[in-house]
Amino acid sequence: MAGKWSQAFFKNNNPLVLELACGKGEYTVNLAQLFPDRNFIGVDYKGNRIWRGAKTAIEEGIYNVAFLRIQIENIIDYFLPGEVDEIWITFPDPQPQLSREKKRLTSQRFLDMYRQILKPGGIMHLKTDNDGLHAYTAETIDRLGLKKHVQTEDLYHSAHADEVLSIKTYYERKYLKDNKNINYLKFSFE
Repeated sequence: MAGKWSQAFFKNNNPLVLELACGKGEYTVNLAQLFPDRNFIGVDYKGNRIWRGAKTAIEEGIYNVAFLRIQIENIIDYFLPGEVDEIWITFPDPQPQLSREKKRLTSQRFLDMYRQILKPGGIMHLKTDNDGLHAYTAETIDRLGLKKHVQTEDLYHSAHADEVLSIKTYYERKYLKDNKNINYLKFSFE
């Protein structure tokens, strides 16, 4: 499907948005409902997770959403350079051990892949309850000289919480119930 998502699958030229490590696809489905003029693809390796999001999309007649079961390490095999407009990473496994740094979805290794498939000026979002992953990502963005648009360590007590950022996944609701802060970063490669 690389290079053919808009025409062959969605049958339109609407912007293409990915949610990586989408889990049950709650964010993907909610974004698709909010923005019918965009196409959304939830990406996760675990089929039993994305099944829930796909089932919801079918049951609710949401046709601007799809799910892709792949390892994110292979993302550049599924999208052509410049094919994607925006990428969301919501509550990924933070991979806190130093030995697993290269597995973090915001490590330089992954950011280099995202840069390839994003259009010039394409936007990246990270929403996480993990303060360490948030700090690591902010430092990586700074070290690589990327453009940081928004950074907050407490999204729901900031001026940035809007309709889109207020979409809550199962895990986010759980974290908020436990009084955990939610971190958010919005950045781009230009």
